[in-house]
Amino acid sequence: MTKPPAKPATIEDVAKLAGVSIATVSRAIRMPEKVAESTRKRVTAAIARTGYTANAMAQNLRMKRSRMVMVLTPSIADPNFPGILIGLEKVANARDYGVLIGNTEGSIALEENHLRFLSSGMVDGLILLTGHLPVAGQPQSPTSAFPPMVAATRPIERPEVSYIGVDNVSAAKMATEYLISLGHQKIVYVSSSSTDAVSDLRSDGYRRGLAEAAGVLDEWIIEGDGSSEGGRAAVERLFIKDTLPTAFFCFNDDTAIGVIGALQLRGYNVPKDFSVIGFDDIPFSNNITPALTTIRQPRSQIGEHAMNQLLDKLAGEDTQAGDVLLHGDLVVRESCGPAAAVYVTRRS
Repeated sequence: MTKPPAKPATIEDVAKLAGVSIATVSRAIRMPEKVAESTRKRVTAAIARTGYTANAMAQNLRMKRSRMVMVLTPSIADPNFPGILIGLEKVANARDYGVLIGNTEGSIALEENHLRFLSSGMVDGLILLTGHLPVAGQPQSPTSAFPPMVAATRPIERPEVSYIGVDNVSAAKMATEYLISLGHQKIVYVSSSSTDAVSDLRSDGYRRGLAEAAGVLDEWIIEGDGSSEGGRAAVERLFIKDTLPTAFFCFNDDTAIGVIGALQLRGYNVPKDFSVIGFDDIPFSNNITPALTTIRQPRSQIGEHAMNQLLDKLAGEDTQAGDVLLHGDLVVRESCGPAAAVYVTRRS
């Protein structure tokens, strides 16, 4: 006669052998950091002896959760995104969650497709890098219509949604003060589009830096679009004017790279003739000539904080919505120098 197959071990078997409750076994499996080390070791040993394997899918179905988080991003091509994703996944993996990426490309149709996951219960939580609630075409949607969410890198004008990002105001003020310390008094801020909330925050920091400087320094803002092409176009518009700046503080590194390219095309030397500072410290910023002075965003930390805050909410911990603003670092390279004693003359 053939021997009947052994009955699979159950969580009750593990609990009995370890001398703990079923709830403790479940907690030790799902959230080991919340269980005492001695208890965790007993549960681990009991699992090994019994051969118990938790059926995660069945367990999640019973508890009506997927242990998946969706990250909505406007573009996976954004050079800041990989660093943020590293932080997000680091925490998610440590806490036994998976990550789904929804790339929207600014498309309402794509956001609507991603919403199917949200409405079907296929994800437990949402991290927004888009700066708005989905769908972009339905701005009045109540937050209660969505799973728990956290905004990262771009704030959402909903007080009930936590925001994690770099302190744009403080970092932009620091960049402006650095240019002032080099003797620059004619500093132009090349912004992003007029509807970009992050650009507004950085322009606020720029203004504060000017306002707190010794002497009276006028603000000077010219609009770009956040791209290198926008930076080049901003330079061309500036050269129509009678007065030129001696320094450029740019919304981001892409803009700064465009500004440097346009100045060099006109025959100017950076930083001898003009100083240029960016924001973000994207990987390419250290590989141009001159290497770009910029503000480094703590991308991985932003991702870690955002995921931890969301998973704490999902775990039922008493977390209140509020901004978490992380410090940006000034990275000094080669694109900034002392202001020239005499302003440069326009070259054809």
